[in-house]
Amino acid sequence: MTATTRTTSAAAAQTVRHRNAPANPRARTGSRGPPRTAARIIGILILAGWFTYGPGAAITASIVAAPDTLANVAANRMTFTAGAVVMLLNSAAVVGIGVLWFPILKRHSEPVALSYLATRILEAVFLTVGVISLLSLAGLGQAHASADAAAGALFETLSTVAVQLNDLSYQIGMATLGLGSMFFCSLLFRTGLVPRELAAWGFIGYAVFAVGMVLDLFGLRVGPLLTIPGGLFELVFATWLIVKGFQPSATAPGRRLGP
Repeated sequence: MTATTRTTSAAAAQTVRHRNAPANPRARTGSRGPPRTAARIIGILILAGWFTYGPGAAITASIVAAPDTLANVAANRMTFTAGAVVMLLNSAAVVGIGVLWFPILKRHSEPVALSYLATRILEAVFLTVGVISLLSLAGLGQAHASADAAAGALFETLSTVAVQLNDLSYQIGMATLGLGSMFFCSLLFRTGLVPRELAAWGFIGYAVFAVGMVLDLFGLRVGPLLTIPGGLFELVFATWLIVKGFQPSATAPGRRLGP
């Protein structure tokens, strides 16, 4: 074999290796790198929402449920305020979830990506309005302590309105989440970003959840029972994202589905 032949063969072999090599080094790593990191952060934020809003709501509800609401809030002002502030942390986590999902979903369907981001922002806004209404009870409680009978009756009425506004804001926010997340889970199912069984569970869970919240808005208190399927889905979904991340086939370069 001549030197020219050897040189030509080596160049051809290098060309073949170059063509077979992935265009992006991340393609060899599947869901590692940025998509893997994003999945973990999203999972952590979902759990953070659970472990901030839930305990915070339990603290504030236990204080508000007392017969003399304003007096009880005034007597436990620091605890009540701390519980409400913890609830506000959930709103930050909710927006973070929508922002992190946006570029991932956009690769497959920009309309769904935008609708899910809007869903999460609206959820955060409604929950924040509810928490702010609760925080107003701290000021009302202080004023009520030194008020005369007429002013005291007014403050009690305002406290009732504040509690009802929090309930209404929560129900609207959760109904919005349920409806918007149905489209989200539908896209997860079509793209295979997570196992399709998990995406189907989420679709059903959020649909049931949305129905429960709408019924709550009309005075039929079935929401807490109908939150169970969707709530369990979120816990499993968050754990899956943290441990497993996205399906490698769905995050491969060039993989796109939908308009």
